[in-house]
Amino acid sequence: MQTESAERGDNLSASAGPGAWQLRWVELGVALFLLVVAGLVIKDSLRLGIGWADDGPRSGYFPFRIGLALAACSAWLLLQQLLRWPRLRSRVFAEGAQLRDVAAVLLPTTVFVAAIPWLGIYLAACLLVAWFMWRNGGYRWPWLVGLPLAVSVSLFLLFERAFTQPLPKGPIEHWLGF
Repeated sequence: MQTESAERGDNLSASAGPGAWQLRWVELGVALFLLVVAGLVIKDSLRLGIGWADDGPRSGYFPFRIGLALAACSAWLLLQQLLRWPRLRSRVFAEGAQLRDVAAVLLPTTVFVAAIPWLGIYLAACLLVAWFMWRNGGYRWPWLVGLPLAVSVSLFLLFERAFTQPLPKGPIEHWLGF
């Protein structure tokens, strides 16, 4: 007889291997994070003003209500999590191999975003595409140079020329006079 978890097709009830994250800690962390975000939204909305002015709602009117809704949902999640805490002891959110797969995408993407102010979005995108082609696709050098350059040039033509929407540029674009 299959368990409810196995019928759904998830792996939440598997035994925890090395580097596994327990589901209860992840759920608790998400609920607390969302509660903090809700608090920041509410605080900033109060700073902007949450009432009505002569010409309509003030800037913080709608964000304040969204912050309240987010806080209520977060508090509900937190309460549910604390009530189910003992039953979730053996539930696994993700194992080490799954977390490594996520990190294999998340870390290069984080480096990409951090590099944009210095390299510009086009060079950073070129390097990111080349990295994923090399690391995950196993492509050889002609493809690792040609396709990322084609992607970056296409993005440049699309945003800078067709849409006339400038994106962050780096030293290469400035050197070329853009």
